[in-house]
Amino acid sequence: MLDIRFIRENPDLVKQNIKNKYQTAKLPMVDEVIALDTAYRAAITEGDSLRANRNKLSKQIGMLMGQAKKDPSKAAEAEEIKKLVTAQADRLKELETQEAALQEKMQTLLYAIPQMIDPSVPLGPDDSCNVEVERFGEPAVPEYPIPYHVEIMEAFEGIDLDAAGRVAGNGFYYLMGDIARLHEAVLAYARDFMIDKGFTYVIPPFMIHGNVVQGVMSFPEMDAMMYKIEGEDLYLIGTSEHSMIGRFIDQTLEGAKLPLTLTSYSPCFRKEKGAHGIEERGVYRIHQFEKQEMIVVCKPEDSAAWYDKLWKNSVELFRSMEIPVRQLDCCSGDLADLKVKSCDIEAWSPRQQKYFEVCSCSNLGDAQARRLRIRYKDAEGKSQLAHTLNNTCVAPPRMLIAFLENHYQADGSVTIPAVLQPYMGGKKVLIPNK
Repeated sequence: MLDIRFIRENPDLVKQNIKNKYQTAKLPMVDEVIALDTAYRAAITEGDSLRANRNKLSKQIGMLMGQAKKDPSKAAEAEEIKKLVTAQADRLKELETQEAALQEKMQTLLYAIPQMIDPSVPLGPDDSCNVEVERFGEPAVPEYPIPYHVEIMEAFEGIDLDAAGRVAGNGFYYLMGDIARLHEAVLAYARDFMIDKGFTYVIPPFMIHGNVVQGVMSFPEMDAMMYKIEGEDLYLIGTSEHSMIGRFIDQTLEGAKLPLTLTSYSPCFRKEKGAHGIEERGVYRIHQFEKQEMIVVCKPEDSAAWYDKLWKNSVELFRSMEIPVRQLDCCSGDLADLKVKSCDIEAWSPRQQKYFEVCSCSNLGDAQARRLRIRYKDAEGKSQLAHTLNNTCVAPPRMLIAFLENHYQADGSVTIPAVLQPYMGGKKVLIPNK
C-alpha cells in the first residue's frame, strides 16, 4: 500500500507503475484517490476551524453569562452565541461523518493501487516473461525413463490418493512409510539448515483474523487462496508468512534489534482453483501441505541485501540435496500487488526435462508494514516503517517431486544424499516395495 502523500506528489510515477504492471483498469484510481484526499483534508481543516471557534465562543459565553448579573442584555447575547455553537456542532458532526466515509473510500482504493516495483524488475504481462538469471548444478536426463511422481511413491507404498479422495476429496493425500519419513526428514533438515544460518525457529498460529489477512495480501490473492472458518473471524493460513508478519501488527520494534530473522514451520491450506494438467496433479498442486518458511523484518536500507541472501539460502539448501536449480526473476505482470521484487527458485525435473517452481522469494518493501502499522525506532528515536521479506525454505510435497525424480535409479530405488541420511535413520537408499 502506497503512502497517500507519495501518490499526491507523484501521480505520474504511480500511473506509470500501474501501466508497467499491465493493470490499466486501475489508472482512474489514482485521480480518484487524490480527489478524495483533497476533500478529506478540506473536511479536516474545516472541522479543526470549527473546533477552535467553538472553544473561543464557549469562553465568550462564559464571560457574557458572568456579566449578565449586572447587565441582563448580556444573557440574550449569550443565548444567540449558544445557537451559533449548536449550529456549528451540527456541522461538525456532518464533517466527522464525511471524514469517515472519505477515509473508508480512500483506504479501499489504496489497498487496490499496487506497490511501486523495483527498477530492476523485468517488464512483462505474465509469467511467460519471467527471466532466467542463473543456473546452479548440471541438469541431467538419465538414459532410463523417470516415472510420474505418484507412480514412484506408489512403488514404495508411500501414497494413497484414493483413500484421501474418499475422506476429503481431490487435492488431498495420505503419505506413508519411507515417503512420509522422507517428507518429515526434508522439513527437519530445512529447519536445522536455517537455524544454523542464525534464524530463530517459530511455530505460529495456523489461523488468523481478517484484518491480518487484509494486511499481508491483496484481495485477489485472498479470494484465490484463503479458506474462511464459517461463523468466525478466522482464516486458515495459506503460508506461515501470514501469521508470522501478523505477529508484529501495531508494534513499534527496537531498531537496534533489527533485522529479525525467523524460520517458521506450518501446515498450509489453499483453494488452488482451476483445472490442472497431469504434472500439476498428484502432490504438486494441493489443498493442504507443510512448509518451512524464511521471514525477515528489517530496516529499509537492508532489505535489498536480505532479498539476495534469502533466495541464495534456497539455492544452497537444494544443492546440498543434489538437486539442480535455477533462479528466475519474476516480471512486473507476475508480481502480486504488494511485492516490490520477487524471484522463483525452480528445480530441475528430469521427467519433464524442464524446471518447475519450488520456492518463491519476495521483497514487499513497506507494503505489509504500512497496512499492519509495523514500525521501528531509528537511531534518532523517530518512528519508521519496517520492510518485510519472505522466502520458501522448502515445501516438501512439491519438493518431493524434484527429490524423487533427481535421485531415482534405473532399478526403481531412490538414493538419499548425505545431508538427509541422519534424518532417515542412516538410510542411504530406499528400496521399492513393489
